[in-house]
Amino acid sequence: MSIAPRSGGFRLRGADRSASARRGRRGDPQRPLRVVALGGGHGLAANLRALRLLADDITAVVTVADNGGSSGRIRTEMPVLPPGDLRMALAALCEDSDWGSIWGDVIQHRFATEGELDGHALGNLLIVALWQILEDPIEGLDQMAELLGARGRVLPMALDPLDIEAHVRGADGELRTVSGQWQVATAEGRVEDVRLIPERPRVPQDVIDALGRADWIIVGPGSWYTSVLPHLMIPEIAEAIRTSPGRVCITTNLSVGAQEAEGMTSQDMLEVLVNASQGCRFDALLADPTTLEDALDLAEDARSRGIRTLLRQVSVGDGTPHHDPVRLAAAYRDLFDDAYGDVEPEHEGTALGTAGAAAAPATTRTEEDTHGSHG
Repeated sequence: MSIAPRSGGFRLRGADRSASARRGRRGDPQRPLRVVALGGGHGLAANLRALRLLADDITAVVTVADNGGSSGRIRTEMPVLPPGDLRMALAALCEDSDWGSIWGDVIQHRFATEGELDGHALGNLLIVALWQILEDPIEGLDQMAELLGARGRVLPMALDPLDIEAHVRGADGELRTVSGQWQVATAEGRVEDVRLIPERPRVPQDVIDALGRADWIIVGPGSWYTSVLPHLMIPEIAEAIRTSPGRVCITTNLSVGAQEAEGMTSQDMLEVLVNASQGCRFDALLADPTTLEDALDLAEDARSRGIRTLLRQVSVGDGTPHHDPVRLAAAYRDLFDDAYGDVEPEHEGTALGTAGAAAAPATTRTEEDTHGSHG
């Protein structure tokens, strides 16, 4: 397969298939809905698998601080962005065809050997190969999207590999410094604050442009401190969100209180996000009342901040805290159509439509918590 150069405003099929978008913007059905999803790891991948059922004009903006697994090993050998989260986003956007299915499996394939390739994901190696050949990380990702027939575009949130450093308070009350995304995500104790190294990385202009033309910007789900907050901590991205004409939705995790969010409630996580947002406004919040015991309290807290809340079951419903792409897509469809169907606390038994559903224990390991483990 030859690698086609970008020229004269030409955009690759995977980067722009908006002409065939199945869901137009409300009030203007002729123009495709433009959605930007911010995050990383399994949380972002779950989001993209849902969004691809609604629209073709999707841009995934992905964290680039992963230092675990295959990505971490690649970072120690080459001065490149960690490819793991970018690979997962691309796989989640693969087209619905035999071609997309096969190539989605190919890039997710992980070698099991007794040698140096053990644990490496083939997609990581393909992405890095394209970067070395093209000497352009954005072009390399666009070419990979073209190969996969991806329904949307995948962009790194920064052009510089990032490191994450956090202050974590342990059960003994001692505050310690933890360095590295994987180390922070799996640290025992409660994260007090995080910082990015470098604090002002270079942001691709394509990211700024996508945010500036978005109808909806989705923040979360994902590892809160290592996948979600970093986007809002970069001034250029925060400014692009503040000035975007699009609306902003917070999609919460299916459970809280595990790993980096130890001891936190959903309201605590909302507070952390708002405080880190550098003045960004949030228009909506999506949460699953069948997995979050404090969903109604969270809804009241969000409303007090001027954030409309949509409570919908978006989990698979079998007791495991994993997203169901179809249910999540249906929730986003209601969100985009302003069909909130607000839930009032006094109608808890019936308004949720989930009476008797068991909430996931706070210590349950969710798909968001596995961020970085399969880099």
